[in-house]
Amino acid sequence: MAKKSTRIIAVANEKGGVGKTVTVINLGAAFSLMGKKVLIVDVDPQANATKGLGIEADEDQLNTYDLVIRPDETMAKDAVLKTSWKGLYVIPSHVDLSGAEVELVDEDGRENRLKETLAPIKADYDVILLDTPPSLSLLTVNVFTCAREVIVPCQTHPYAYGALGELFDTIEAVKEAINSDLTVTGVLATLYDQRTRVSQRILDKLKNDEKYSSLLLETVIRANTKIADSADVGKPVVFYRTTSFGAKDYKALAKELSA
Repeated sequence: MAKKSTRIIAVANEKGGVGKTVTVINLGAAFSLMGKKVLIVDVDPQANATKGLGIEADEDQLNTYDLVIRPDETMAKDAVLKTSWKGLYVIPSHVDLSGAEVELVDEDGRENRLKETLAPIKADYDVILLDTPPSLSLLTVNVFTCAREVIVPCQTHPYAYGALGELFDTIEAVKEAINSDLTVTGVLATLYDQRTRVSQRILDKLKNDEKYSSLLLETVIRANTKIADSADVGKPVVFYRTTSFGAKDYKALAKELSA
């Protein structure tokens, strides 16, 4: 029997507000609708992916902080929670994760903590999606060390576009020094509003940029209030409003990435 190959995908951008976490939530949900078994690992101390999946983890619940700080005492399978939707699971985050960088600074192999703790369970899933903090931190390096692929959401706004270079430099540095298997699967244009010139201009720049054009995914995530509404009620938009632009776009993205 052929060994199952799990896709381990980081969704990362150092800029906040670019649609990173909603992409993790809704891409994961869209994959689950295709019959895939999906694990979302929330590595952002803000825990928005956890909350966006309707999970309010209690203080006794194991989380990503335990995985990276106490790997010898924590088994990843014990940190996994079922969501309300078939095939969709999450390892929650916790605000304590914000202090992990300081706690790990003198630890040997600190960049491998997440990879090592998730290794025993990765074959249990078709897709593992990793949400990252909106900064280029040790937690982000842990995610890049663990992942095989990176999706880079880029809001169609000049600041988000301008910040891509530093993120790509970090990805390249991790690839050269730690994880040679890491590849950028695509740049995802997000929060696109065809009514505004700035959105149109940045999307055109992405399409024509020498570095990013070949990586730009065909799917564009349009600005849609239903995405924010769904996050507010802790439900992926593909289940919250199935006919909304947000639901259609994320289902299209899952289909594109599965082709």
